[in-house]
Amino acid sequence: MKVYPTSQIRNIALVGHGGTGKTSLVEAMLFNTGATKRMGKVDDGNTVSDFSPEEVKRKITINTSLVPCEYRDHKLNFLDTPGYSDFYFEVVGTMRVVDSMVMVLAATAGVEVQTEIIWEDFADIPKIAFINKMDRENADFYKVLNEMKETFSDIIVPFQLPIGAEDNFKGVVDLIKMKAYIYEKGSGKVTEEEIPADMMDDVESYKEQLVEAAAEANDDLLTKYLEGEELTNDEILQGIKEAAAKGSAVFVFCGSALNNMAISPLMDFCVDCAATPDSNPVVDGKDMQNDPLSAQVFKTIADPYIGRLTMFRLFTGKMKPDSVLYNANKEKDEKIAQILIMTGKEQHAVSELHAGDIAAVAKLAATTTGDTLTAKANPSILDPIDFPHPTLSMAIEPKSKGDEDKLSGAIQRLREEDPAITVEKNAETKQTILTTMGDTHADIIMEKLSRKFGVDVVAKEMRIPFRETIRTTVEVEGKHKKQSGGHGQYGHVWVKFEPYADGEFAFEENVFGGSVPRQYFPAVEKGLVEALEEGVLAGYPVTNVKATLYDGSYHSVDSSEMAFKTAARLAFKKGMETAKPVLLEPVMNVEIEVPDQYMGDIIGDLNTKRGRVLGMEPAGKRQVIKAQVPLVEMARYTIDLKSITQGRGKFDMEFSHYEEVPGQIAEKIIEKTLQERE
Repeated sequence: MKVYPTSQIRNIALVGHGGTGKTSLVEAMLFNTGATKRMGKVDDGNTVSDFSPEEVKRKITINTSLVPCEYRDHKLNFLDTPGYSDFYFEVVGTMRVVDSMVMVLAATAGVEVQTEIIWEDFADIPKIAFINKMDRENADFYKVLNEMKETFSDIIVPFQLPIGAEDNFKGVVDLIKMKAYIYEKGSGKVTEEEIPADMMDDVESYKEQLVEAAAEANDDLLTKYLEGEELTNDEILQGIKEAAAKGSAVFVFCGSALNNMAISPLMDFCVDCAATPDSNPVVDGKDMQNDPLSAQVFKTIADPYIGRLTMFRLFTGKMKPDSVLYNANKEKDEKIAQILIMTGKEQHAVSELHAGDIAAVAKLAATTTGDTLTAKANPSILDPIDFPHPTLSMAIEPKSKGDEDKLSGAIQRLREEDPAITVEKNAETKQTILTTMGDTHADIIMEKLSRKFGVDVVAKEMRIPFRETIRTTVEVEGKHKKQSGGHGQYGHVWVKFEPYADGEFAFEENVFGGSVPRQYFPAVEKGLVEALEEGVLAGYPVTNVKATLYDGSYHSVDSSEMAFKTAARLAFKKGMETAKPVLLEPVMNVEIEVPDQYMGDIIGDLNTKRGRVLGMEPAGKRQVIKAQVPLVEMARYTIDLKSITQGRGKFDMEFSHYEEVPGQIAEKIIEKTLQERE
């Protein structure tokens, strides 16, 4: 693949709901440009962009793949993105480095959830729509077109109309050239014909809409159009190019990717009308060719054999192999050996890279996803990529007990390539907690741990870090007296325990007359602090307690720090048992963002989860519900929310405070905990 100048590069994301045919569309484009000799199929597991074992097994896209196509002396960098919500973070990373998107919809399904989410989340990125699967049963171009217009506020205009549908789909009418194009299934071969007579009314109606959208993109054209003058085809195309490049209108194409029908007109439009690299907001006001080099990493691939592969877009400047760049985020130099152009999993080196292009480098030492690579003499940091937060947590542990260290290293490598997982070792519950975007995401992480790094893991239920505390004030005695040969052991304390709202634990001494010598006060406090680690109800840590040492006695020979420490622990156990101990649970602050129509269902569900709704506020077309909910009720909320809102809701939560568990629920938790520890 040759090196292309900026003006001949197009960076385009293929996006849309899962199953709309994005990967099949890439296959057709590669075949039509001669890059492949036969079209791969998702069902056969032999496509260029879905190459990981997890993708082949599930027949879905999991990772964004870069697939450049050389077409009409241009380089079209297509990025094939996942369509399932668990992998939405891949879409988010991709959107940082593209200049436009092809929104792929199924003619049989219309506007689906991920279509809506991507369209709304990236409203400012210019869009082209491709209604795929026109040859499938129940395909309906006009129904999908109308659904798009009803759902989105954009100007949405067909660039072409389909000839036939379902089994009778055979081609398209080009509304600019006013010709019909008939396609041979599979080969992409096309013949030009006159427009069928029975389509002329529709053709003329939609042609008028197309001309109007073109005119509105250019003041001169609009003036001419409003004065009743007819626009030439060149003028219409100029208006369409301006509208498409700045995103003021969405032009709609249709075809069948699987059967390679009507794919080339979409590719022509990408060359002629899609936004160019110099239109990207990141380079606004910059001289792309002559400004200092700046690039941003949008994806990292961790490979156990070749090491880390870093994918980036070069926004300004020119990059050459065997050079040194500066990671402005980490403040470290990085050696660039080869510049690699990726086509799915295949890679080959190029002699240089121009601004606006997308490539990869191997084995960078410190660079991770989101980092900016730049010139050390003039460093600048590009805005970070705002990846979604993972919300489904589970405990994981290696099947083999000796693999703890191996698991830790493997997780670290996976975190390099997956910005949407977090892993933490909970010191309190002694569990390793993996948090992901959903069930499927979690399954794939565990498969990767096994396949890539040889660590088999099992998922366990996440233990909730409950606490125990007291509800009343008591005064208790702790006495440790033991006589054996030689010195004995003697420690004797009276301690007052009371609820303490201002912190986890406070210790005071209020001893008169030296009944407990001052040198033993620290031992008493230490004994109490150690005793706090295990309460009397179910062995959970104790919090919100104040202890006051106010009396006791000692023996001039047998007393020791250890004896007083033991006496303090005895006093603590007795005090906890008599001071009305209760179980506390962590309560989370939760923010849930959903479309208006789901508000009632969400609030009803929160009520079943012992949640307290604190308030609601609008956020565009959506509502944000603020609530406090016990953590134990939120363990599977990612899945519940997806089910209630058909995938349209999202939420974040953070720890708020501890609160007493209601009696009957507390009894069940205590019983379950004690059974697990037997």
